Order: sequence, then structure tokens, then C-alpha cells
Amino acid sequence: MLKDHLARVKGEAPANKQHAPPQHSLLAVSITETIMSPAFEALFWGFISGGALVLGAAVGFLVNVPSRVVAAIMAFGSGVLISALSFELMGEAFEEAGLGATATGFLAGAFIYAAANRLLAEYGAKHRKRSGDQQPSEDEDGGSGVAIAVGALLDGIPESIAIGLSILHGGAVSVATVAAIFLSNLPEGLSSSAGMRKAGRSSAYVFGIWTAIAVACGISSLLGYVVFDGFSPFVVAATTAVAAGAMLTMIVDTMIPEAFAETHNWAGLIAVLGFLVSFSLSKVAG
Repeated sequence: MLKDHLARVKGEAPANKQHAPPQHSLLAVSITETIMSPAFEALFWGFISGGALVLGAAVGFLVNVPSRVVAAIMAFGSGVLISALSFELMGEAFEEAGLGATATGFLAGAFIYAAANRLLAEYGAKHRKRSGDQQPSEDEDGGSGVAIAVGALLDGIPESIAIGLSILHGGAVSVATVAAIFLSNLPEGLSSSAGMRKAGRSSAYVFGIWTAIAVACGISSLLGYVVFDGFSPFVVAATTAVAAGAMLTMIVDTMIPEAFAETHNWAGLIAVLGFLVSFSLSKVAG
């Protein structure tokens, strides 16, 4: 006790006691660890890629973009996504799980998406990414608004899950995958919201849908990381292939028809340019 008293008089800490770190320091460390965590990274990048839908929707709804321009952008986005799922997702899945599991997962993802898309098409969501007059109004097809919203969510989930899985693969987010999804989401939101406007849907409906989907994309990306964090690399790789199969089916069923509708013979060339940009990005970033 005397030694502690003398230490306090001299302004020194007692020899047998240690100062606890200040509460604000502990809070700062906790916040930093949370922000730097892979789970938060998955949530953040999923939300950023989904935010491109909102950005594209704002342009499509507020600006009268010519149909040929919308179609050209959609063709470019299709090429970008095809490259990403080919070299980033399928390549990673093959390296970890082999051809058999990768092919099985790829076909399963395609089948699941095709079945769900077919069901939604019967309720009025068939042309949800078309910028022209193909989308039905609520008066023409009751319930089509809900179907279009669910369909848009269906389109975004596989892409977002793939972001979370890419972090599990490499320990950090795949820049090429995020960039590809972001670049493809811009024309998706643009084209779809332009069609919604022509179908007479309100701004509250349009921006409400895309904002909710952007949030759902972030959550889906987070779940892609958290749910599969405890699984083996084989299971993660097979699930990545499922996401890739769903994405490719979505591109062919919903994006390419809009791309070809106006650009016709130019659609293929524009898609090739998108593919090349994404491929180059994956090599530079990887």
C-alpha cells in the first residue's frame, strides 16, 4: 500500500496495477474490426452492386433515353456478365470442385432460375427488363406489379450471393466480379424502369422496388458469405456454379431479348466489347 501511495504521489501507476484501456478506444477497435471484417465487406459490396440498379432506374425513369441506346447498353452488360461468370465464377468452381460438381451445380442453377422465371412470366413479369411498351400495366394484368418486383429480386439474388462466395474463395472480394455485376445492373435498372414508366407505374413504385432490391442484394451477399462460411471449399465451389448457372439463364431469358430488340445485328458486337472489358478487368485486377 505504501509503495502504491508513493507511486501516486510521484504521478506513476501502481506497480501491481494496470490501467484498463479507455472505453472509447475499445469502441474504436470494435468498430474498426467490424468494418474490416469479411462479412461487412460482403454486405457493403453487395449493396454497392445493387445500388447500380437504383442509379440505372433513376436514369431510365427520369430521362427519355432512346430505345436503341438502352438496348446497346443492355448488350454491353450481357457481355460483361458472361465474361465474369465464365472466368471468375466457373473458373473458381472448377478449380475447387472439379468438372462433375461444377457442371451439376451449373445445370441446377439454370433449372431453378428457369422454372421460377417461367412461373413469374405467367403473372405478367415476362418483359420486366424491356424498355418499350411490352410491360403490362396493372389494369391490363392485375398482379403484374408484384410479379415484376419479385422477378427483379430473382434476377439480383444469384449475382449478390456470388459476391459473398467470392470472398470465401479468395479472402477478399473479387473486384472483377463486383465491377461486372455493377456494370450489368446499370442497364438492367435503366431498361426496366423505362418500361415501368411507359406502363404507367408511379415513381414511388419504381424507386421503392429498386431501393428494396438494392438492400436485398446487400443482404444476399452477406448471407452468401455467412451461411457458407462453415462449409467446405467443395460446397462453396458447387454453390458458386449454381449462381453462375442462374446468372447465365437470366442473361439469355431477360437481357439478350432487350439487347437484340433494337440493335439487331449490332447486339453481338456490343456484347463482345462488354465481354472484352470484363475479361481485361479480371486479368488486370487478378
